[in-house]
Amino acid sequence: MEALRDVTGWARVLARVAVRSELVAGASPEATLLAARLLGTGRAGISTIFRVRAVGDARRPAFVWRGRTIDFATADDRIDRLAAGLRRRGLKRRDAVALVLRNRPEFFEIEGAMARLGGSSVSVSWRSTPAELRYLLEHSGAKAVFFEHDLADVVEEAVKGLPTLPRDRLFAVDGDAPGMARYDDVLDARKSAEADEEDGAVVIYTSGTTGRPKGAVRRFGAGQVLGFAAFLERVPMRRSDRHLCVCPLYHSTGLGFASMSLMVGGAVVLEPDFEPMRFLRTVERERITTTALVPTMLHRLMALDPDVIRGHSTRSLRVMACGGAQLPAPLARRALGAFGDVLYNFYGATETGLVTVATPDDLRALPGTIGRALHGVSIRLLDASGAEVPTGEVGELYARSTMLVEGYHADDGATRSSMRDGHFSVGDLATVDEAGRYMIVGRRRDMVISGGVNVYPAEVEALIDAHPAVAQAAVVGVADEEWGERLRAFVVLRDSVTDEPRAVAQELRRWCRERASGAKVPREWVFVEALPSNPTGKVLKRELRDWQGEAIAV
Repeated sequence: MEALRDVTGWARVLARVAVRSELVAGASPEATLLAARLLGTGRAGISTIFRVRAVGDARRPAFVWRGRTIDFATADDRIDRLAAGLRRRGLKRRDAVALVLRNRPEFFEIEGAMARLGGSSVSVSWRSTPAELRYLLEHSGAKAVFFEHDLADVVEEAVKGLPTLPRDRLFAVDGDAPGMARYDDVLDARKSAEADEEDGAVVIYTSGTTGRPKGAVRRFGAGQVLGFAAFLERVPMRRSDRHLCVCPLYHSTGLGFASMSLMVGGAVVLEPDFEPMRFLRTVERERITTTALVPTMLHRLMALDPDVIRGHSTRSLRVMACGGAQLPAPLARRALGAFGDVLYNFYGATETGLVTVATPDDLRALPGTIGRALHGVSIRLLDASGAEVPTGEVGELYARSTMLVEGYHADDGATRSSMRDGHFSVGDLATVDEAGRYMIVGRRRDMVISGGVNVYPAEVEALIDAHPAVAQAAVVGVADEEWGERLRAFVVLRDSVTDEPRAVAQELRRWCRERASGAKVPREWVFVEALPSNPTGKVLKRELRDWQGEAIAV
């Protein structure tokens, strides 16, 4: 009976999504049958999107990049030709290749080609140092590297002495690199008859904010499609959309939202990175309907003068998804005020996939919430002993869904330590209210114990963020002989603030004392121009904890 209810529930979700996403109106019988066959046999990779769309939406735009439009049929053909070229160069099933690329169509071509070979694509930050890149190449066992041509020196240093990566397996994209192959030369003139859909994998290395990155292995199959469908049931993404991709594709947010847009037949407008003014100009020029940002990007956007934002037409924007880190309540309020009811705050991780989403109504009722669990997702909030905590109490968030990764590549120990009864945790602490809305209060490793009191930095950060003089804040614990730990706040002030730093620190301390108990009031304040963060926008708290400068004690 339980299995029947599960099938019936998913059937209803898929039916609702098919209508709301305009898939019913635009679907061709051939494309529908092809998608059902590939997903039903389990032989599906990220390239399945292009195979199916090339049948049903051949001439619809898949990508807009550097003013050029690439349709689904062209993208699918190039994936086939690349798969044939890689096979001719000896790459085969279960081989892995590394992508050291900025946002560009070739990212999807390579991932699609490796899926059709039954191999893996390893996403790597193009900002990696030679030492970082070498570790990832060795750990992943990559047999080839695709890289931006201007990163040739970094790649050459990283692969020095690696026998598995000869120079004829180093492919420069968008230009020449001395002694290395050119990407366009790898594409065969015609596609191979052997090219077909396989169960290829994508390996995304976690951001490594606390240590060595871990490679999360994800496959694109029925589970991934169901997870996307559960999200699309809440978030209105459509076949007619134009999605603006500014998050890096080597990160789950950028790749995931671009893939969802392509899955429903939308076009993806690719930008190399995020810059607030360019973002607004692109939304206006391209009539963007959906986009995805991390909170750091939203902070930078909302730091613009309100008149500047109002000076650009953003009426086409229907969905602004935000995730990847904690969304402070004051920032959520400001974004809703500036752009209207288009903000959707989601929670998920590279390892778990999409877990919850907060709609604009949720955010107005409880600013900063990550919302309710998606269909098919099981969430448990557990204490240190593994027991579930009562409603309103803090527990570590464990999630199970159809999108869970297979585990960490070559790291069974890390996989086992993150699991409890089939549920996966990345170390986030959360509460849930009677309405089923979840709120992240911090990370397990960031919790501060001051005078025997558990303090969750995210709560204090939200309090400081609410002050009109503050643009962004981060709080860490530092050793204290008397209290065990004390709070130190790092604050980015708004440009309009001209007061002397000690006076600002005293005002912020007064603000906190009026709104929180003593243990939650920082005793040290540091004013900085920007918080250290990784390329995906997560604040690097280990750098803040190691900071050796002089703080203002008040």
